[in-house]
Amino acid sequence: MNSLSLVLLPETAADAAAIAKLNDRAFGPGRFARTAYRLRENVAPDLSLSVIARVGTFLVGSNRMTPVRAGAAPALLLGPLAVEPAFRSRGIGEALVEHSLAAAREAGHKLVILVGDEPYYGRMGFRCVPPGRLTMPGPVDLSRLLHCELVPGAFDGVSGPVTSG
Repeated sequence: MNSLSLVLLPETAADAAAIAKLNDRAFGPGRFARTAYRLRENVAPDLSLSVIARVGTFLVGSNRMTPVRAGAAPALLLGPLAVEPAFRSRGIGEALVEHSLAAAREAGHKLVILVGDEPYYGRMGFRCVPPGRLTMPGPVDLSRLLHCELVPGAFDGVSGPVTSG
């Protein structure tokens, strides 16, 4: 990345348009039909936990955290995690997730869920949700439903539908 360094910053309302364009490039328009996106409809991300990555003035990554409920338990839904295609495989996504998890832990949150690949997110503390514990409001490959306890034991006894927070 030459002499420009990566800077992680809290997301602000002014970043919304650039993040929308990044998500368009990273995921395309079909993303809106996915169950995780449906959970985010009409629920604003928590900007104090959502993070962007910049190289110079260029936004190269974004991770959002949105309040949801996992059964009766409050939780956060991680994502979308997006990295500019030309900047992938440089650790930016992992840095964004780690930063968001640390901010959530510091703010007193206990549980984070997401739909994603366990081999990737497992490095950051995510584990597969045991079969039958959580349901999503639409079609999803339940083997990709993951959780991360920010506090040991936070997932104990959690079960039921995942709903908008």
